[in-house]
Amino acid sequence: MTATEDSFTNWKTREEIAESMIPVIGKLHRERDVTILLHSRSLVNKSVVSILKTHRFARQIAGAELSVTETLPFLHALTALDLGPSQIDLGILAAAYRSDDRGLSVDDFTAEAVAGATGENKTERREARDVVLYGFGRIGRLLARLLIEKTGSGNGLRLRAIVVRQGAGQDIVKRASLLRRDSIHGQFQGTITVDEANSRIIANGNEIQVIYSDDPTTVDYTAHGIKNAILIDNTGRWRDREGLSRHLRPGISKVVLTAPGKGDVPNIVHGVNQDMIKPDEQIISCASCTTNAIVPPLKAMADEYGVLRGHVETVHSFTNDQNLLDNYHNSDRRGRSAPLNMVITETGAASAVTKALPDLDAKITGSSIRVPVPDVSIAILNLQLARGTSREEVLEYLRNVSLTSPLRRQIDFITAPDAVSSDFIGSRHASIVDAGATKVEGDNAILYLWYDNEFGYSSQVIRVVQHVSGVEYPTYPAPAA
Repeated sequence: MTATEDSFTNWKTREEIAESMIPVIGKLHRERDVTILLHSRSLVNKSVVSILKTHRFARQIAGAELSVTETLPFLHALTALDLGPSQIDLGILAAAYRSDDRGLSVDDFTAEAVAGATGENKTERREARDVVLYGFGRIGRLLARLLIEKTGSGNGLRLRAIVVRQGAGQDIVKRASLLRRDSIHGQFQGTITVDEANSRIIANGNEIQVIYSDDPTTVDYTAHGIKNAILIDNTGRWRDREGLSRHLRPGISKVVLTAPGKGDVPNIVHGVNQDMIKPDEQIISCASCTTNAIVPPLKAMADEYGVLRGHVETVHSFTNDQNLLDNYHNSDRRGRSAPLNMVITETGAASAVTKALPDLDAKITGSSIRVPVPDVSIAILNLQLARGTSREEVLEYLRNVSLTSPLRRQIDFITAPDAVSSDFIGSRHASIVDAGATKVEGDNAILYLWYDNEFGYSSQVIRVVQHVSGVEYPTYPAPAA
């Protein structure tokens, strides 16, 4: 057999194994609310090639080979256990088994590693929690996609309604079409139908009521059977407690804002400060996409090296707030054509850092440039550290943070020498460390952090909603502290 034939045979074998994994992963998700991950990346609803690529990526950054032939036995071992709702990371499980020297079988090791999710220890399933989207723009539609994707057995978050202003003819048909197709993020994964008579969009079996209103105080959510719901305001129209309190109508118990909150509204960056949310807090903010991108790596660097001061320069994709062609705008420069210019503008991300990291004494400044790309931005974080270090040490540290730390869902790590912005469309991480661009000299470190300012941010919002709703299930094996 030639080398070419051997490679092709190996590929076909791995394809067959990945195919066999799909129904097992799907059944665990649908029937037991178990989400299978590979180094924090979900394998639920993924194709054969996607599963193989995820394994390949894990091999690239984990420093050791990882193949579906290694992870499949752990997946089979999980099916034999009495699992409760949880997230189980096959990548961490396989790596831990490889370093274990006790000679345990895969079945015994797996049972021990996920013991907290089995038998008497397992988390009990909760009733489904209603979610309402107030607004259905770029972020709103991505949140809808994520909520529908995560429906699972139906015992988690359930998207029950969207609230929008009445548009022209065939309004609901057009909104369903925008959910179905996206120029940046591609086709919706599933089926969407429209029930115009009852003003509903049905997406993968989820009946989503379309409520028309321009005033939150006029909406009767209980009339649609909605109760104890979390409302996600993705309009940014109100950003202080007084304005957002208008949403607290019968049927709505909490409000989550997808923009920086003002006044005493808590600004939450999941992975960093979600534990500060008080049980009786009704209004919270998920801060901005850029704040979510810089705070997790900033916390990681501060924890390990200490940070004395820093500056963040964001090179940000244009947004709907800008003009296609030159026209009047309330903000300086933003009136100029977004697709034709680089536009210097302000960012509140640096000042928002202190809200998410109140114990950080460092002064962080920031500025921003909007550039002619429709999605994915990069934050250049220039830090003066409290102690000297080396580029190799910083990269190894951040690589480990991205793999095994509590911040592994927020921080990703890339070593590809030719990575560009479009490579990160659809990333669910808050930010991705570009190893090749990282610069370290003594106590000065410059990190280049890519982030999908739409999808990555939306993923962070969903994590916050899961946390406040009580359906953020534990991960096994537990990440390193």
